[in-house]
Amino acid sequence: MSVEDDYSKASDFRIVPAVFGRASLKHDPAWEWEYAAHLKQTHSASELLALYSRYRNDEGLFETQLRRVIFRAMCRTAGHAAQIGPSVVLKHPETFEIGDAVFIGAQTMIQGRFDGTCRIGSHVWIGPHAYFDARDLIIEDYVGWGPGAKVLGSSHTGEPIGVPIIATELNIKPVVIGYGADIGTNATILPGVHVGAHSIVGAGAVVTLDVPEYAVVAGVPARLIKHRT
Repeated sequence: MSVEDDYSKASDFRIVPAVFGRASLKHDPAWEWEYAAHLKQTHSASELLALYSRYRNDEGLFETQLRRVIFRAMCRTAGHAAQIGPSVVLKHPETFEIGDAVFIGAQTMIQGRFDGTCRIGSHVWIGPHAYFDARDLIIEDYVGWGPGAKVLGSSHTGEPIGVPIIATELNIKPVVIGYGADIGTNATILPGVHVGAHSIVGAGAVVTLDVPEYAVVAGVPARLIKHRT
């Protein structure tokens, strides 16, 4: 194989403009907001969840739009242009505060807590099959969340030692994902971790410690690879 062949294979890629991250915000029609407000006033949290489940798996244009309306009614707050994929599972969405232009991929699960905090900023892209322990979670604006990536916000104390671990108390620790950070496919963020702004977490990484701003980390457990600056 010649040097030219090697170069041809090495350069066999394309660079194209970003779509989601550069899209302009499109405001939802007024009737969606009015209908969501009506549903919130006339339905209990459990009734809204049951209503949402009717359209959770559908992919038609009308059903997708209606799912967004019901999603807004269930959340504490939710902005414009949310895209909620099919089969997304929500627990305690009444604690969720969602920004504008948030994409939540298919079969994602967001598990809140009745007295918890879950804030997802604007222009956040969440890939399919993601999992969020959202008992005390903040995701800032313009975060990219890879398919299958997970965040754990709590763990059992394991004490007293003679009690089954799942029967011991939960230790809930806040997790913060900073502005513009990117979380790789199948990465896992453990309780209490703060991922700094503009940092990159590599695919499959297990993050046990805070990540500095503009850092690149990878591995199990995740280690600093380099600084983007």
